Amino acid sequence: MKGMSLIVKTVTRWVKVFIFLFGVYLIITGHLSPGGGFSGGVIIACSYILLTLAFGKEFTLNRFGTGIAKVLDSSSALIFLIVGLLGFGSGGVFFANYLQKRFPGEELSLLGSGNILISNIAIGIKVASSLFLVFIILSVLRLVTGTDGIKRIVQDEEEE
Repeated sequence: MKGMSLIVKTVTRWVKVFIFLFGVYLIITGHLSPGGGFSGGVIIACSYILLTLAFGKEFTLNRFGTGIAKVLDSSSALIFLIVGLLGFGSGGVFFANYLQKRFPGEELSLLGSGNILISNIAIGIKVASSLFLVFIILSVLRLVTGTDGIKRIVQDEEEE
């Protein structure tokens, strides 16, 4: 039996959606309240780590594989860089809030912050995918003591 007990799996099925949605909420409303891209990304990564701990590596990797995580990691960094570079065209400085200047919104509204919301989303995706990749890489590696007494880090045979 892969993963943990039936009780842990049942609770995880219920809780994973709420943890994921709370992370998304923190990312989207990060410019209005405490939170933002980093904290929301950590919470989203924790929802996938919880799935891995409860159901096993293979279950989670079938739903959110390392290939998808790598693509999301790279593309979100590219989006963040593009948002920063577009500030040169309108404000003359890196990361100028050009959307706020062009389309001023109401204060304390969801879309009233300009490109800060886009930056929060990019950071959230970057942090979530990076932390998940780090967790998966660390779970694949294991410490083995050789016949000579020297400890080495090796990759699991099932992942090769």
